[in-house]
Amino acid sequence: MVQLVGPLRKELADSLSTGKVLVVGAGGIGCELLKNLVLTGFKNIEVIDLDTIDVSNLNRQFLFQKKHVGKSKAQVAKDSALLFCPTANITAYHDSIMNPDYNTEFFRQFVMVMNALDNRAARNHVNRMCLAADIPLIESGTAGYLGQVSVIKKGLTECYECQPKPTQKTFPGCTIRNTPSEPIHCIVWAKYLFNQLFGEEDADQEVSPDTADPEAAWNMADTDTAARATASEKDGDIKRVSTKEWARSTGYDPVKLFNKLFKDDIMYLLTMDKLWKKRKAPTPLDWQQLESSACPQEESPVTGLKDQQILGVWGHCQLFQHSVERLRSQLQEKGEGAELVWDKDDAPAMDFVTAAANLRMHIFSMNVKSRFDIKSMAGNIIPAIATTNAIIAGLIVLEGLKILSGELESCRTIFLNKCPNLRKKLLVPCILDPPSKDCYVCASKPEVTVKLNVHKTMVLSLQDRILKERFGMVAPDVQIEDGKGTILVSSEEGETECNNGKFLSDFGIRNGSRLQVDDFLQDYTLLINVLHTEELERDVEFEVVGEAPDKAPPPQAKPEESNSVSNGNKDSAQPSTSSKASAPADDDLMIVDSDEEEQGASSSSLAPPTSGTKRKHADAETGETSTKRPRTNQAATAARNHDDDDDDIIALD
Repeated sequence: MVQLVGPLRKELADSLSTGKVLVVGAGGIGCELLKNLVLTGFKNIEVIDLDTIDVSNLNRQFLFQKKHVGKSKAQVAKDSALLFCPTANITAYHDSIMNPDYNTEFFRQFVMVMNALDNRAARNHVNRMCLAADIPLIESGTAGYLGQVSVIKKGLTECYECQPKPTQKTFPGCTIRNTPSEPIHCIVWAKYLFNQLFGEEDADQEVSPDTADPEAAWNMADTDTAARATASEKDGDIKRVSTKEWARSTGYDPVKLFNKLFKDDIMYLLTMDKLWKKRKAPTPLDWQQLESSACPQEESPVTGLKDQQILGVWGHCQLFQHSVERLRSQLQEKGEGAELVWDKDDAPAMDFVTAAANLRMHIFSMNVKSRFDIKSMAGNIIPAIATTNAIIAGLIVLEGLKILSGELESCRTIFLNKCPNLRKKLLVPCILDPPSKDCYVCASKPEVTVKLNVHKTMVLSLQDRILKERFGMVAPDVQIEDGKGTILVSSEEGETECNNGKFLSDFGIRNGSRLQVDDFLQDYTLLINVLHTEELERDVEFEVVGEAPDKAPPPQAKPEESNSVSNGNKDSAQPSTSSKASAPADDDLMIVDSDEEEQGASSSSLAPPTSGTKRKHADAETGETSTKRPRTNQAATAARNHDDDDDDIIALD
């Protein structure tokens, strides 16, 4: 007879009380998960999170209360979880999981790791550490009503990075500065403007008209054009000086800022005649004219929720003025040389971006947006749903119990959908896929080809933009396979800093050169094949050859098989759900792609899957979708023939 301890077999209950688990993240999913673990019987838990508690967390992270604001999430989560089970042994770390102290040996002490993270860099890092330590990892994420849980085990399943993910969508600088055509362009411009005026200046976030725009051309011999250009020499002129420096010289005068940004800069753009031959020209705004013609009704309070209101032009002018004044006061309180950091939960900062973005939208003949819509796009968020976090946290524990029972083969990737499938199911299990042979992380000999210009790519760019940012390394060492063992980049401070300003070609790197890259913290080695080219697109520094994550692969024609598939017992019986690689990768965040702008922040409204391919969820960090291998004809046929029997095959409304 099987011995039970509560609802669990005695052997499993013993494993829960003796095994040690690591929870990475103590936010929306992490709070629910920690509570579930102690109530299930897990006794030895370590939790790590670098964040502190913010007021905006309190509506869904129920281990926190108002009195905890400003304190460590990990520590408060530990204290609150112990109230459920005082006998549990919980260790909290207020730290980043990417700290070198948390090395392979640290990970090896756990029977499993449970991710509840909110950014891709940390997910990639934990994925690699678990692969290096050969420890099971349970990955999870939510985005609004959508959620996903998946199990990763070295050699048995796909790792988190097996499927390529698109980089965050960016826009050409000339589009942002000269010719915005979508609201998202104006919102990005407004966020850039905030940093240029009040935050840390970035040369890549310039907001003034871009005279280097290849489309731009103007004829100063034309009288009208010359007159328009001369107008920019008046108050609030467009001198090629720091935007912040100019703003300081005016004392952050809201009216002068307004006239420079929305009148003089726009009039300067109008002198670039070629830009407007096939586009509708922008219409400058003048503060004095707007003030004198403002309707009294527009100045009166508008009913309804503040975030849902659509203000008029003068209403946005007033919002701009008030937000500049409040931000100016914040700078003065911080002292000389202080900088502000844009935060969607900071009311003056959000008001400033709302006003500036909407004024620019009006100038370029776009429909203005509510504060809520702009916050959704500017803050890269969709509303977090507490019940989604709770469901996903429960599924994490269930998959964890399978791992502790030694039943890895019964683990599944489970998708939580917004709408029930044809079998009235919201939760859809999916067989775990084997590792991808082309994965540049978990393959036996990871290798990748990078296309770049060796005469223009500096060593520092290779280290920061390619190795750290693109390939997620923490402390890379780079050796050129030139027969000499030349060290290009060293993780030891000071050893190779003199190389940073040199080009790759200065070290004899050319088309066909090979670089061996090691990250000893991640116990990860990658071989990079250099493909030299001088034909990269504008503003593109490099490309990873063979990746096209924005597009789904064409359906692969395979002979149909006569045997049926039911209840998910065949690997090919994959549901038309999102890719494991890029499921909602965040318990709180999701970028809203500009292509979906017309739908605001409701990115969780998904179209039906295309024939023969798995449906794709939007990736939490990019708002883009990541591809997955197509369903075979066998699976598609089985779905049609056995719909009444198969809970795994879904069709979305």
